[in-house]
Amino acid sequence: MAISTCPNDTFAFHGILTGNVDCKGLDFEIQLLDIQQLNDGLFAGQFDVAKASFHAAALLTDDTVVLPSGSALGFGVGPLLLAAERDSTPDKILQNENADQPSTTTLCPGKHTTAAMLFRLFYSESISSGKTKVSHELFSAIMPALQNKAADFGVCIHEGRFTWESEGLFLVEDLGTRWEKETESPLPLGGILARRDLGEELIAEIQGVVQSSIKYGLANPEETISTMRKHAQEFDDSVLMKHVDLYVNDWTVDLGETGAKALRVLSKKAKEIGLIPTDSKDIEVFSCNDLKS
Repeated sequence: MAISTCPNDTFAFHGILTGNVDCKGLDFEIQLLDIQQLNDGLFAGQFDVAKASFHAAALLTDDTVVLPSGSALGFGVGPLLLAAERDSTPDKILQNENADQPSTTTLCPGKHTTAAMLFRLFYSESISSGKTKVSHELFSAIMPALQNKAADFGVCIHEGRFTWESEGLFLVEDLGTRWEKETESPLPLGGILARRDLGEELIAEIQGVVQSSIKYGLANPEETISTMRKHAQEFDDSVLMKHVDLYVNDWTVDLGETGAKALRVLSKKAKEIGLIPTDSKDIEVFSCNDLKS
């Protein structure tokens, strides 16, 4: 199993990481990685179960299903498009179109992240026209690059959502808010994927343990601080808990029909902009119903 180092994951998996929940005889070998490393590892078949961007999940539907528990999905949870300079946007027309002027650069936290998908969804004209070029960096390197003027724009995820203003950066747009307005759906960021070839019974057991760990964290939040702090980029406890409050919600415990519908919307949007083939399966949420009947 592999999860990200972001606080909502280390909070949710604290019970498993510390052995404070019953793992039902399952022996988890857990790796903590950056989200793009998780996506790449899933594409390479390195993990049985792993956190992934839902953009990546949309490309892996033949081989994986999404667990009902462990997702980051909701309203007001989206990545932020930030700028190094005030009042600048990636879609502004260049001042002198005839000059040999380089395009701006927008940093995204990995090719297959949902953050990168949203930027391509909403700024496709800016990319295709050459007004901005997309480059991919480790999420923790994006804000420093903007501060150092090494890039013009960056799509910010994780703890940086709460610290960008104090870092002297400027907000262009909340991409999640735009998604919500255009789709009337909560934004699905990432979830826990399980390989289909594990079989339904084993996947159901894993799902049960993951859900138990999330519920344990919610019941014992003060215990999770040390686990989150160990892996987080931000060490302020209040920022870590703000992150948890935002990204760990009822849909993290169980996606339900609302979450499943949001994933269908995401699949549809990804097909519309050519990120996945039009004949791809929609992202599927694993169901234990057949095993119960």
